[in-house]
Amino acid sequence: MESKYYPTSVFSPYSFIMALLAINHHSALCWNLNRKFRTNCLDSSGRNTQGDLHEKRVWLITSIEDHSPSMLEVAKFYFLVETSCISRLRNRVQRERSNMKSKVKLIANAGPVIPGLKPPNLQPHPPEPTCLEGYFSHRPKEKVRTDSNNENSVPKDFENVDNSNFAPRTQKQKHQPELTKKPPRGQKELLKRKREQEEKGRGRPSPGKGPNEVLPPGERVAVDGSRGKDAPRPPHARKSGGSSPEAKPDQPLRCDISGKEAISALSRSKSKHCRQEIGETYCRHRLGLLMPEKVTRLCPLEGKANKNVQWDEDSVEYMLANPVRIAFVLVVHGRASRQLQRMFKAIYHKDHFYYIHVDKRSNYLHRQVLQFARQYSNVRVTPWRMATIWGGASLLSTYLQSMRDLLEMTDWPWDFFINLSAADYPIRTNDQLVAFLSRYRDMNFLKSHGRDNARFIRKQGLDRLFLECDAHMWRLGDRRIPEGIAVDGGSDWFLLNRKFVEYVTFSTDDLVTKMKQFYSYTLLPAESFFHTVLENSPHCDTMVDNNLRITNWNRKLGCKCQYKHIVDWCGCSPNDFKPQDFHRFQQTARPTFFARKFEAVVNQEIIGQLDYYLYGNYPAGTPGLRSYWENVFDEPDGVHSLSDVALTLYHSFSRLGLRRAEASLRAPGESSCRYYPMGHPASVHLYFLADRFQGFLIKHHATNLAVSKLETLETWVMPKKVFKIASPPSDFGRLQFSEVGTDWDAKERLFRNFGGLLGPMDEPVGMQKWGKGPNVTVTVIWVDPVNIIAATYDILIESTAEFTHYKPPLNLPLRPGVWTVKILHHWVPVAETKFLVAPLTFSNRQPIKPEEALRLHNGPLRSAYMEQSFQSLNPVLSLPINPAQVEQARRNAASAGRWLDSLVGGMWTAMDICATGPSACPVMQTCSQTAWSSFSPDPKSELGAVKPDGRLR
Repeated sequence: MESKYYPTSVFSPYSFIMALLAINHHSALCWNLNRKFRTNCLDSSGRNTQGDLHEKRVWLITSIEDHSPSMLEVAKFYFLVETSCISRLRNRVQRERSNMKSKVKLIANAGPVIPGLKPPNLQPHPPEPTCLEGYFSHRPKEKVRTDSNNENSVPKDFENVDNSNFAPRTQKQKHQPELTKKPPRGQKELLKRKREQEEKGRGRPSPGKGPNEVLPPGERVAVDGSRGKDAPRPPHARKSGGSSPEAKPDQPLRCDISGKEAISALSRSKSKHCRQEIGETYCRHRLGLLMPEKVTRLCPLEGKANKNVQWDEDSVEYMLANPVRIAFVLVVHGRASRQLQRMFKAIYHKDHFYYIHVDKRSNYLHRQVLQFARQYSNVRVTPWRMATIWGGASLLSTYLQSMRDLLEMTDWPWDFFINLSAADYPIRTNDQLVAFLSRYRDMNFLKSHGRDNARFIRKQGLDRLFLECDAHMWRLGDRRIPEGIAVDGGSDWFLLNRKFVEYVTFSTDDLVTKMKQFYSYTLLPAESFFHTVLENSPHCDTMVDNNLRITNWNRKLGCKCQYKHIVDWCGCSPNDFKPQDFHRFQQTARPTFFARKFEAVVNQEIIGQLDYYLYGNYPAGTPGLRSYWENVFDEPDGVHSLSDVALTLYHSFSRLGLRRAEASLRAPGESSCRYYPMGHPASVHLYFLADRFQGFLIKHHATNLAVSKLETLETWVMPKKVFKIASPPSDFGRLQFSEVGTDWDAKERLFRNFGGLLGPMDEPVGMQKWGKGPNVTVTVIWVDPVNIIAATYDILIESTAEFTHYKPPLNLPLRPGVWTVKILHHWVPVAETKFLVAPLTFSNRQPIKPEEALRLHNGPLRSAYMEQSFQSLNPVLSLPINPAQVEQARRNAASAGRWLDSLVGGMWTAMDICATGPSACPVMQTCSQTAWSSFSPDPKSELGAVKPDGRLR
């Protein structure tokens, strides 16, 4: 059997050993190249040869089997040892990288590695392994798991998820000149305290205790906080002189903080108040003063009660003598005011009550809610506001305070409490909901997890101590579940009757009091508090294991640990519904009345389908049904709420619109359509038509030069198409689209930075969309405006992959101008896309100074976007570096204005402009009569007078 690798005419033990060493040498070389230089092994034709190694091993085994069965056993043993070494090597590398996370020193955050992607190695290099280095893939395989619809917000496979968040991920720090600062004074004090403490030898945990475990209640603690002189040094303790200080609160405490999680929280928290609260909470728990040890169960039943309810479509036809009245509590945030109003319009009835809480960080939405709430006597807005972060204890506090407020409103005789968000929508009518709840008015509807209880406790983090401060959930250590009760949980969307709400709000019994204390320091408390209290209370026989909702869980997409910047845990979020999901709303197997999530910026069509299904179509010719507008800036927010990049580009978009107005009237000597821009933009909206992003709508002020009067205008700018298939097209047909942006949403698979507004200090992400086909490897090349190759990497595209994305670790600042991202297959161009890095005209919302512009607009130091240079690829890709072009870029670095507007004009088009009021320009149209304008009619979201049937829709 001849081979393309080695001849087999003479096969001896010597030749076997040489062939084996050659293969493994090639494998080790490829892996080291990838690990150290962020590149893959390519053969002379530019093809990645790393994938041939497995084929060579298979050939070698087959050849040995044909020539010598005894040698075959030796070879199998060798490969078994080699596989073991590689496995140990992989585990060692992962441990080294994991240990880097626990360092207190803050290092720049690295982007995640996605399935199907072979990115460069972003981590510091671990020590060289002791095993023979064979083939090693740095793209680990992911297990395929079936999806479920369990109603809770943590991953199904939580045991395999790294829930640590001890420090920002250990990506190598990019060169960022404007971020270079002296060490803060607080850090010097921390270093001094660390040296003093280590000299005293304090902070040593007791034998048998892990570094993450907090002393349980009742265990003795020395007065000075130590646990004895002979206690061994904890694994996480650092030697004197280390670079990372041991974190301490800002004031003396009653105990010594030795838990790794608490130390990490102290080192990462930003405010003095939060650090003090972390320290006090940790010490109170360590001294046994925080958590209840035992709670009294008051349910007379044994086991878990669960009432069965039936849905009868015909029950709505019967007249109800005493229909229930519902208190809807809407907990909302963000800026999607029109989607909120459309949902409110769908659920409104004059017999119900609506209590709305707006996140204290969402001031624009709060203004909009106050405005429409004044129109209706049964709508009120909470006079208090909290920052209801994902997974935070503040959400439970919001619900409990809302319940107390509603019970104290004696003029609102409600029977049921239902919580909703702006991402919910009804899937049955109000009459159907009222008929069902009137039939089961004594029941409480909550969805349980439906799994092993011990597993749920671990998965949910109920056995961990959490604290919310600085809009973050900090994990501080372990704790014990109180004895005497059964802990339950599931979805934090529920329907509770008034009797149980009164019990939860006003009861002072042992169960309610201690559960409120326990859940004040719990992750995702609203997903478990009401379940646990109800199941152990005298009302336990009223529990129905159904929250009457459909939630669009897709664990494969929704569990990307996307909330680690908010909470020290790995969480999930449901996906948005799409038109293909509509059939799920028509099922009647179980009673369901609401669904989530819906998001108009992702897909508005499904909201329209559901709305028309429930209430019928709007009359023919109704405007705005396929349009959606969402505000991203409003003048009362203040320009401080904008980034310098956004402010720079919004100004440029306004000037682009004024040039269009001037070009619309070209009569000789005519100046009635010439304008001079005045002030900052007044508002900015995203504009969508038929679920496609159409660009920005900029409301701005300008002086008409013909009459010297100020006018208010609105400009519509649309991005130009920049994705282009290679010409002539290659025979590679899997690539469908490519885009560059920031704020990649892996769950919905889109960029949340609509329009891709990028500046020199942004970290862009490259995304590719694929059709189905065979496994392939493509090469992605990033080219800056003067043809310097900034990055190149290979991506392995699996046959079922739909999207890939990767953020190359580029040194900052990026050179302003138009960048190009090329995609090649076997070094043959497949397609390319472009994106704009805008030069800034503002810095800290003030006009940028020349020296600052020069520093930010000249590219990275020595034009080195990475440690290695890709200059040798320029001739291969026909990308000559023109010295004149480089010199022009250097001159542009210190300027802005016309340079910015010419760049923006090359990537954006001013589609139209209109006036919000009177205008001296004779061809200027009125915004309220313009279909695209944010001032045009939008009947689907507009709220009017209550109809005779008590509804708005």
